[in-house]
Amino acid sequence: MQVREMLSTHPNVKGDANDALLRCIEECYACAQACTACADACLAEERVADLRQCIRLNLDCGDICAAAGAAATRRTGSNEELLVQLLTACALACRLCGDECEHHAGMMEHCRVCAEACRRCADACNEAIRSIRSVR
Repeated sequence: MQVREMLSTHPNVKGDANDALLRCIEECYACAQACTACADACLAEERVADLRQCIRLNLDCGDICAAAGAAATRRTGSNEELLVQLLTACALACRLCGDECEHHAGMMEHCRVCAEACRRCADACNEAIRSIRSVR
């Protein structure tokens, strides 16, 4: 796991990485990629006009996941209050996007894959939030 390897070398982490936060970072970036790919695949579908909301949620969720992953990666200093709020927003974006993709999952495999990525990311964000709050 590159995230673990990289963050464990950070001087402020000193090899003691938060496993829940590491999983969250990985899931955020994986979800951002899935959402971007799903939005692009939706644009290639014949019924693209019917997929406007799905595309919008894919793009919003992908951007929020990428921002959450980046903020969670930063270990210099601390801003747990902001990180918790960002992860909360990420979990919400993932729930909304996952729900929308689930509506199309029976007809479009890319939406099924994206919905699963969104569920994993939302779960990982919620677990990371619990881990951050338990340290405070």
